Amino acid sequence: MPLRLLDWIWHIRGTVDLPAGQTSDETFARLQPLLRQPGTSQQRGGDDLRFHKKDPASQDAMAVFENGLLQVEQGPAGPVLRYHLISRALLLCFLAPLLFLGFAQLTIAVGEWQKPAAEAAAKAKADKKKDAKKDQVMPMNPIDKALGAPAPDKDGKKPDRKGDKYSPTSAYVFASLFALLYAIGRILEARLVKMRLRKRLWDEV
Repeated sequence: MPLRLLDWIWHIRGTVDLPAGQTSDETFARLQPLLRQPGTSQQRGGDDLRFHKKDPASQDAMAVFENGLLQVEQGPAGPVLRYHLISRALLLCFLAPLLFLGFAQLTIAVGEWQKPAAEAAAKAKADKKKDAKKDQVMPMNPIDKALGAPAPDKDGKKPDRKGDKYSPTSAYVFASLFALLYAIGRILEARLVKMRLRKRLWDEV
């Protein structure tokens, strides 16, 4: 599968219309407040400008993008700025749900592997209870009952919850949270970067 079909995950591409007659020099000069930041290096070549960030400051408005290419081109309706930005943070955020889904599958596999031993232990415990003297069932606390808590055993003890030891629920919850975070971040960052570029290029034109 060509990488281009997947790189949209952490690559952001787009264009911004430029004011009529604005040159490459004027365009890149207007963008300097965004690019001239601690940890950011630039390389200019004609109508192209490449930048690279290393340990950017938290105040950097484009800190999420480690690399980028800005190109001034002549479009059908006039000059445009074409940008191609790369974000490792978006890639990691995309991979996080897959990692937690892997943990969930591993948890299920371990639970299935431990299931025979757990069933044997539960059977032995049940047989032991049958042979023991039956005690009176302790009444539930009204608050516990209202909250839907499980009823206690005949000896007044709460049910053994060791069966939850291999539940994949937590992994699924974290996978969902990171998936939602990626979706929001991918859409939001694409809109924010276009808005910031346009603001710098069109302010006081």
